[in-house]
Amino acid sequence: MSGETNYNSWTKTGLIQRLKELESELKKRPEAPKAVSAPEDEPLGAMATTMSDDMAGPAKKTKAPKTKRRMDPSRYSTRFIALKLAYLGKNYGGFEFQAMGNQPSIEEELWNALTRACLIFPEDERIVQFDCCEYSKCGRTDRGVSAFGQVIGLKVRSNRPLPKMRAETDVAAAEDIVLADADPQGVKQAEEEVEAQEEEKSFDDIHDELCYPRILNRLLPDDIRILAWCPSPPPDFSARFSCRERQYRYFFTQPAFAPDPTSLDLSGARKPLKAGWLDIDAMRDAAKRYEGEHDFRNFCKIDPAKQITNFHRRIFESDIVEVQDAGSVMPYLQTPGFSSPGLEGSGPYPKVYYFHVRGSAFLWHQIRHMVAILFLVGQGLESPTVVSELLDTAKNPGRPSYVMADEVPLVLWDCIFPDLSETDYTAADAPSKREDCMKWIYVGEEYSPNKFGQFGVMDSLWQTWRGHKMDELLSSQLLQLISGQGKSQDMVEGPGSNRRANASARVFEGGNSGRLGGRYVPVMKKEVLQSPEEQNDRYAKRKGYADAEDMRAQKGLRSKEDDE
Repeated sequence: MSGETNYNSWTKTGLIQRLKELESELKKRPEAPKAVSAPEDEPLGAMATTMSDDMAGPAKKTKAPKTKRRMDPSRYSTRFIALKLAYLGKNYGGFEFQAMGNQPSIEEELWNALTRACLIFPEDERIVQFDCCEYSKCGRTDRGVSAFGQVIGLKVRSNRPLPKMRAETDVAAAEDIVLADADPQGVKQAEEEVEAQEEEKSFDDIHDELCYPRILNRLLPDDIRILAWCPSPPPDFSARFSCRERQYRYFFTQPAFAPDPTSLDLSGARKPLKAGWLDIDAMRDAAKRYEGEHDFRNFCKIDPAKQITNFHRRIFESDIVEVQDAGSVMPYLQTPGFSSPGLEGSGPYPKVYYFHVRGSAFLWHQIRHMVAILFLVGQGLESPTVVSELLDTAKNPGRPSYVMADEVPLVLWDCIFPDLSETDYTAADAPSKREDCMKWIYVGEEYSPNKFGQFGVMDSLWQTWRGHKMDELLSSQLLQLISGQGKSQDMVEGPGSNRRANASARVFEGGNSGRLGGRYVPVMKKEVLQSPEEQNDRYAKRKGYADAEDMRAQKGLRSKEDDE
């Protein structure tokens, strides 16, 4: 029906506000008179007189809902800046705003904070539409994924004084000088203009400008923090296209999940590693095989709607790194009954590691597919050579249907913006090491309490950390307590009576436990999905095109870099 409002792009806050407005309007509407029957002892005329007297009285006044006073954008100058932010993504439906999403997105929270602070001036702040501020973002993290170095670019309100009106021509400027000599008032006005110009030149980006991190951090949830801002990004800066390196980290524990007291096969021969423990050296061998430029079509998810044809990506570095001083030691894992024979003497456990990867850009879900293969290698279910086989797309053009890793441990660690005027980073011989040219002003550099004060970033993050730490502490103490209670079934019946041995393979995929997968089928023997070309063609024909090439030509699609 024409004239209806489309609420699909509205924020949750905007929808609630609109609902309150409609309820208020509904209360203002006069109620329809109710049909009242006259009592038997009262004549109808008397009742009608009484009703008319009641209705003739003054109508009850209702307070109109308070409306937010809007700022006049023309009274303020603007500037283009970049913001570096961090967020814990477990409670969010991803970075990008989804109108019909079940969980709030990071962009929606940013939009609410920016509009409440009047840093941007959209036509309707209830509708998420970043076109009003030249907005760009570096990466589109998925549901549950965190980021500690996400970057956005946008135009915001500034404290910088508005420029004064200047003479348009030299002739007009000369006339102003003559008038100023003849008129004392003109002299005063000219002096004020000179002072304003000098004030504009002496404007300090740190001490005179709005403190954007402090303003936004007061309005954002505690698990979303602005870490720094850049007052002068390079010309034609785009948070997406100016980025030449993205760094990801995927965290996991050793052991990956709770190990059993013993792990014997049916013949009684001891395995190299018990279920739950990972071979870190084998994982590191496999990770190194990702380095270089490869076709990663077998390490991503295909979105035929985007018609991507180029799956080549360059990985600068890929490794397994131990996190120092990050584990909570559990003594029971050091006992002979629980420790793995291949790892004896290398404790204490559990330990924390992360998969570290640096690259220019990544395909959709590429990191999580790469990690999934590493976990299969770490559990001894696959050889490190499986990475090389999957990268050989001439031999294996279609991806085997293996399950990608869980999303929660993944972090977009940092985004690097090098000086593109000095080096062509798109060249084949471009250096793998990139230096960030962005002049970031980190929280606390402009005013120390913004970082360490009572309401600073460290204070709010400490509260968030401590809440999670108490959960970890209590659960680890409970785990340690239960591990020492009673006797295990293996200890009672003897080591040769392990009924569960080899009953079902527990496959670790990055979550909090291993998944029971029955008898394990090697990756290269799994069902093979259609190749990207076949998926693109099938989608294009379903949409009415002759083939994928016809669809790309008519819609002007090109190969895009689709971030994790």
